[in-house]
Amino acid sequence: MRDATAEDIPAIVAITNHAILTTTANWNITPVTVQARAAWLAERRGAGLPVLVAERQGRVVGFASYGPFRPYEAYLHTVEHGLYVDAGERRSGIGTALLSALMKRAEAAGLHVMVGAVEAGNEASIALHERLGFVRVGHMREVGRKFDRWLDLVLMQRMVGG
Repeated sequence: MRDATAEDIPAIVAITNHAILTTTANWNITPVTVQARAAWLAERRGAGLPVLVAERQGRVVGFASYGPFRPYEAYLHTVEHGLYVDAGERRSGIGTALLSALMKRAEAAGLHVMVGAVEAGNEASIALHERLGFVRVGHMREVGRKFDRWLDLVLMQRMVGG
């Protein structure tokens, strides 16, 4: 587990695009580019926000980050996170390790709440969040559309600090 670098961008792009093209874990429809992800990483770094990668045998197998929950001042201490694991490494503990490390970063940064927005059919992700103390706080019906079907969104939250 370490902070992401520019050299990690191709692996982050590959993991992201696999999720975009084959799953409902990511609600984008258009694949991301190396240039767009490099700009995203630079923006996150510039804002002091973490982007963590997990490596196994020298290969990036997952990444996680958090950013603002909503763009209003009262939400300053609440963040929403994203977490993606390479398809061949899912259910291997990588997601748990990444999210645990991200929660520690959030607590150290003085944040109060982490929010996860998970597609309602993604039982593995919901279970992972629940194991780490997240609770379901909302279920939004048919708020997204991908693969010619409507998607529900489960909102989960966890208190991470004072």
